[in-house]
Amino acid sequence: MSAPESAPPELDWASLHDSWIGRLAFNLIGYCTIIVPGYLLIKYFKSGDYEQRAGERGCLDAAVRSCVHGSDGAFGALPTTDPSTAGGGPRERSPLRQALVLMFCVAGLLGSYLSWGVLQEKIMTKEYDNGTPERGRFSDSQFLVFVNRVFALLLSALYLLVVRHQRHRAPLYKYSYCSFSNIMSSWCQYEALKFVSFPTQVLAKASKIIPVMLMGKVVSKNKYEYFEYVVAILISIGMTFFLMGATEEKNKGTVTTFSGILILIGYMVFDSFTSNWQNALYKEYSVSSVQMMCGVNLFSCLFTTVSLLQQNGFVSSAHFMVKYPTFMFDCMMLSVFSAAGQMFIYYTISQFGAVVFTIIMTMRQGLAILISCLLYQHAISPTGVVGILIVFSAIFFRIFSSFRLRQRRAGQAPSQGAAKV
Repeated sequence: MSAPESAPPELDWASLHDSWIGRLAFNLIGYCTIIVPGYLLIKYFKSGDYEQRAGERGCLDAAVRSCVHGSDGAFGALPTTDPSTAGGGPRERSPLRQALVLMFCVAGLLGSYLSWGVLQEKIMTKEYDNGTPERGRFSDSQFLVFVNRVFALLLSALYLLVVRHQRHRAPLYKYSYCSFSNIMSSWCQYEALKFVSFPTQVLAKASKIIPVMLMGKVVSKNKYEYFEYVVAILISIGMTFFLMGATEEKNKGTVTTFSGILILIGYMVFDSFTSNWQNALYKEYSVSSVQMMCGVNLFSCLFTTVSLLQQNGFVSSAHFMVKYPTFMFDCMMLSVFSAAGQMFIYYTISQFGAVVFTIIMTMRQGLAILISCLLYQHAISPTGVVGILIVFSAIFFRIFSSFRLRQRRAGQAPSQGAAKV
């Protein structure tokens, strides 16, 4: 008699979900349950067949047109002081008042984002306890993305309701593209902390100029100055020094480090697409920054809500909150700091322009590495320190060169006009 055939091994869904690749796959499947039907609906609503059947312009048709073709007031208007319409320059005020406003912006940006970074690392890398021997570590990065996006949506929607605003013209569905890339970049950002140190992640974020330039060529056909290519090369050299000299923690193996690098690459690709797509919407439809914040977070909440419901993420996260109350407080404060930081970004750019804002945020990245090393005992070798210095020197060189280029172009414009006269 022949031996009975052995049953095929069952797929271990729990272990698959415990791997970052499995979590990513489950998230993408959840998002596709919205993206695919949404694509088909948009395609139908744009067709002539729908236009013939639409009949009278009722509320449903107005909502459809707002999503597909744009409308007169889907998100309302934007304040006259918004950075997208204010010209990005400093306002007329006394030197003392201008210094006080600048100090307020610096304190707001550094305070909110440095606190956000510390909490981010704590939530994703440290174990929580509730006074008993039992300890737990939170692992659902998507839930943190959801909480941040909900608070940011509420804050931006409230702002648009109470502040005078102008017409919104962009089709709502176009926010979904950068919303998807935004939640993916945020997920990668949280997930990467399970595999690489926080200083490594911060330096990778500081180095995203390279993928942003590449994505700008693909999405917007942008052209860049020679000094920008020099900066990209210097940043690449600095990152190489840092990764070669960074001292990894004892429990981090080669495979784990490689996974972290892959996730960071994913973060930079998605984040660079987000900024370039948003820039394209700014140029085409003249939307405001707060309208952009509201639209992107609206779709982000939709994507993450559906995916979390499908994976039972709300139940497991709520159970973790009840079991470890400290996590609930950390999660709430993480969302507050994230949303407050976004509002400080828009206010700083409107008051002092993009150059000052970039300098402040570059300072923040350097301080974030220092604070993380002090609080969580990250060891960095001298070679890694050299890499950090090269990266930040290249960033400041880019800021200085961009500023000088703007000054030169501004000086040439009046003389060219006088020559024509």
